[in-house]
Amino acid sequence: MSGLMTALSQHLTIGELARRAGVATSALRYYEQLGLISSERTVGRQRRYTRATLRRVAFVRAAQQVGLSLDEAGEALGRLPESRTPNKTDWNKVSGTWIHRIDERIAELERLRTQLNSCVGCGCLSLRTCGLYNPGDTAATHGAGARWLLGDTPPDPARSTAR
Repeated sequence: MSGLMTALSQHLTIGELARRAGVATSALRYYEQLGLISSERTVGRQRRYTRATLRRVAFVRAAQQVGLSLDEAGEALGRLPESRTPNKTDWNKVSGTWIHRIDERIAELERLRTQLNSCVGCGCLSLRTCGLYNPGDTAATHGAGARWLLGDTPPDPARSTAR
C-alpha cells in the first residue's frame, strides 16, 4: 500500500526523482544548488520535489544534449512557470530559442565529418598534407580548442616556410 501512496503522492523524494528522471541524486542536489530546480523540506529536513520537477529535470537534460550550458538552461527555465507544469505553449517559447544552437552544432559536426579523413583535430605538425596544418602553433592565436574544426581558417601550408 505504501508504494501506491508514493505513486499518488504529489511530492517525490530525492531518490524517487532520481530514479524517475534517470539522474544521480548528486546531480539533483547540484541542479538545486544552481537554482534549476527547487524542493521543499520536511520537518526532518528531507527534500521533497513536486511532480513538475520531473519535467524541469528532463528539460535540463535536453538542454545539455543540445549543447546549452547549465547557466543557459537556467535562463530558459526562468522563463517557465514554477507554479504549474509547463504546457506546450510554454515549452515552444523556450525551445524555439534552441534552433540557432542546434544549427551551430550541425555545422560543427559537418566540418568535423569533412575533415575527419585527414585529421581528428590533434594539431600535429608531422603531416605535410594535414588538412588542419598548424605551423608554429598559429591556431593558438585564435583561441582554445581545435580551431580549424571550429570554423577558423587554417593558413595555406604551401605558403608557409615552417615544415
